[in-house]
This record gives sequence, structure tokens and C-alpha cells, in this order.
Amino acid sequence: MGDTERSQEKADNQPRGSLFWVIPDGYIPPESRGELLSHESICVLNCGNCAAKLSIDIYFEDREPLEGMIEVVEGRRTRHIRTASLEKSGERIPTGVPYAITVTSDVPIIVQYSRLDTTQPELALMSVMAYPV
Repeated sequence: MGDTERSQEKADNQPRGSLFWVIPDGYIPPESRGELLSHESICVLNCGNCAAKLSIDIYFEDREPLEGMIEVVEGRRTRHIRTASLEKSGERIPTGVPYAITVTSDVPIIVQYSRLDTTQPELALMSVMAYPV
């Protein structure tokens, strides 16, 4: 094996991402128009070989947080987790209410955040990288 192959193999085996991510601006639009449903997604990329166990916490302005919602992203996979699907003890994130998200993982991951707002005919798609801490 040459130096180039060894360097590539070493790079391929390096962890990519962070263990803790912050998304300060969450908001599930309360209505949808047209064929597409308004929604938000936590987009996770796990470049490693091992499954990533995520703990997701949701923080609100005027109520206690929803903490410890567990999701798994298999190794060398991506997963788009719709925030409206998150649930803890029967409680979900309400629509039309601002919130923030933290994502903690047991292995390094990469997190992006997307929102599709179809509350008016000129729909809007926003996608930003989460903040790694």
C-alpha cells in the first residue's frame, strides 16, 4: 500500500462532526397550503461506521423543555428527523410556537436544519447548518 492509499485510509477513519449541536431557531408553521406540508427537519449525517444514538432536547420560551427524545442514525447513513414526529411521554412540539433544539450524540455527527413553510402560495425553504459546540 502506497503513501497515498495510507493517507486516504487514515482520513476515511477519522471521526467527522461534533457530539453536541445547537439549533436556536425552531418553529413549525401552523398551517399548510397546496400539496406540500409545512415542516422542519433535523438532518443528520453519520460518516462513521458505528450507529449514533442521539438525545434531542427542545426548549421553549414559556414552558419546561421536552428532554431526552432518543433517535438513532446508523453508521455511514443520513437521516432526516421531522421535528413534528418527536414525542416524549405523549407530548409533542406545538405548531406556531418558537423553540430551540440541542442534539447530543455519542459519536461525532454533522447536523443541518431545514424548514419548509407553505403557509402562503410562495412557499419558502430554509436550510442552515446547526452550530457545533
